[in-house]
Order: sequence, then structure tokens, then C-alpha cells
Amino acid sequence: MTQSLQIVNGNGIHNTTALLLGSGELGKEVAIELVRLGIRVIACDRYGDAPAMQVAQKSVVIDMRSAEALRELILKEKPDFIIPEIEAIATETLVQLEKEGFRVVPSANAVNVTMNREAIRTLAAETLQLPTSPYFFASSVEEIREQITKTGFPCVMKPVMSSSGKGQSVLRSEDDIESAYNEACIHGRGGKNRVIVESFVHFDKEITLLTVSAVDGIHFCKPIGHHQVNGDYVESWQPEELSGEVLTECKRIASGVVQALGGYGIFGVEFFICGNKAVFSELSPRPHDTGMVTMISQDLSEFALHVRALLGLPVGSITFMGPSASAALKLEGHGNKLKFSGISEALSQAPKSQIRIFGKPELDGERRMGVCLSRAATVEEAVAQAKAMRSQIKLETKS
Repeated sequence: MTQSLQIVNGNGIHNTTALLLGSGELGKEVAIELVRLGIRVIACDRYGDAPAMQVAQKSVVIDMRSAEALRELILKEKPDFIIPEIEAIATETLVQLEKEGFRVVPSANAVNVTMNREAIRTLAAETLQLPTSPYFFASSVEEIREQITKTGFPCVMKPVMSSSGKGQSVLRSEDDIESAYNEACIHGRGGKNRVIVESFVHFDKEITLLTVSAVDGIHFCKPIGHHQVNGDYVESWQPEELSGEVLTECKRIASGVVQALGGYGIFGVEFFICGNKAVFSELSPRPHDTGMVTMISQDLSEFALHVRALLGLPVGSITFMGPSASAALKLEGHGNKLKFSGISEALSQAPKSQIRIFGKPELDGERRMGVCLSRAATVEEAVAQAKAMRSQIKLETKS
């Protein structure tokens, strides 16, 4: 039987259990870090044999968007920590369960607010008065036409609730409004046909600042630069060079938002860098896909940092190991019998390299199946090596 970490609280000493809500590749790395500290992990997702389920002590398949199913699971398992790793969750149920005494990571408020672009943008721009792009919200084509002068063209339309860039469109004229709104409604979650429309930001850089809220204070990883296609991460690198003035402003903004949301854990805070200005974009209250580069760039990856923080353990110092990059292994095919090739050739591309194959049980179309990691003398060299590694890996699929 697996030994669990013994913690002490008002009820005395007991074994510690963490419930992962979402068991994909990011959840898998969180589960590994939890298990390393003796935590019993229950991995939950909408499908079986998800990546985190392959390392957890127990797995459960439910529709996490169902308030009834989610409440039933949590009341049955009584976990010490509830750790959301995706956005497709009945977050209002988590808010209620937290009031009943359950511990949600980093907090139920943080999870509930950040899964809704309307809530997080309102908090950032109106409550905290942070710099953001001009924007408005709408629930119909007519409302968009009435307010479009607030942003002008080009602009970007997104569902208020979605992930991985789904349902996002760039609008270049009024002719694009109806088709973009329909696309957003198709991919939006939560049964809401509501969108955010924001001005197109002409930025110099787009970065993620991983921000850790822990018992020993707020900690920052070095800025991460990234390349996205259709709103989905393709490559990331660390560090992204910023001026001292801009980095200080990013840290100020990130710290303010994280403290307003509350709780312990890691937050992926995204910014547009426009000259010497930092513009707040979005935030995730969990490990970030662009942060997978930290598995080779730091002594404590974003997953290790998240687990330390949520358990109430001190983070201490974060040691940067050198310029590094990640390249997402996005593959296409159909089937549940998967055979990877070219791993040896990929690892031969760089002396300091690693590969993670996520262990997703099937492929139906295009899906992120792994990540290539490289560390080198410069960021440019690391990015080139990670991309070269990715080019070597092939996948055969059969049903």
C-alpha cells in the first residue's frame, strides 16, 4: 500500500489525498510531483486511461461539467485538496464546496473567475485598474454591431468560456461579425453564447510570467516567450529578454492579480509587450502549457512549484539552469494503437535534450501528443534544437 504524507490540521494526523480534476499532460506532471511527496492521487477526467490516470493510485471517469456528478464524487472521496487542471468544470459547485470546508487549489474564487473571460477581464481592468486592450462583451450579432466602434478593426472575438484558442477569430470588417460570432458560439462552453471582443494588439512580444503564491511569499520564474498558432502553443522558450522596467511592471501586475484571486499555487499570467509597456492579457490558475519548458530550464519545474505551494510548503529559491526551449509534438491520425518512431534520432539532435510522450490513449484528428525539450548556450539555439527534435518523431496509428 502506498504511504501518504502525514499532515497535521485541526482534526489531527491523517493521510493526504488530492483529487485532480483534469488528467491530461499537465495533470500527469502534477500527479507525479504529488506522488513523489507521498500524496495519494485520484485522477478524474471525462475519458478513461487519460495521462494522469497512468500514474495516479485511483482514477474516475465523470462529466466534470455536471454539478451533480462532481458534488457526488467529492463527497464520496473527501479529498484534502481539489486541484482543477482544466477549465471544463462546474466551478460554481467548487465555490459551494469550498464554503462547506473543502480546499480548492489555488482557491474556488480563482478557478471560478479565471475560467470566464468576462469575470477576469472585469477584475483586471475595472477593479484593479490594470492596463488591458480596449474591449466589450456581447450576446448577439446585433449587440456586436452596436458596440464595434469601441474596438474598431481589426479586432479579436473569443467566447467568454473556452480553452486552447477554440472559437477565436480575427475580424477585419463588419462582414466577418456574423461568421465569427457563430464560430464562438459553437466552441463556447457553459451554454452561453456570450463573447468578448477586444482590439487587436500590435505587440512586440507575448510572454507568460509564471507566478507562484506560496507560504513564503510571491515568487517569479524567468519570463517565457512563446509562439502560438490559432491560439494554441507551438513553441516556448526561457528566458524571454525584457527590460528591467517592463519586467518590474509585469511582476507588479501579476502579483496584484494573484493576490486578488487568493490561494496558494502557480499562476500562468500572460502579457502583451508593446515597446516599454506591459498589457495584461489572460491568466490561468494552474500550470501553463508554455511552462513545460521549465521541465528542463529550472531545478523546480512549474509542476513541482505548484505542488510545493498548494501543500503549504516553502518554495525557497528557483534555480535557472540555462537558455531552454520546448516544442509541442502535435500529430495527426486516427486510431487507438499508437506507435512512435524517431525518438532516438530526436534525442541525437541536442546534447541536452528530453522528450515527454504524454500517453494519450487515442488520436482522432490533430492532437498534442508530446513535447521536445532542449537546453543550449542561447535561446535561439535551444529553439532550433527543439524544433529539429520534433521533426524526427513520427506516429503510426491503427484502430
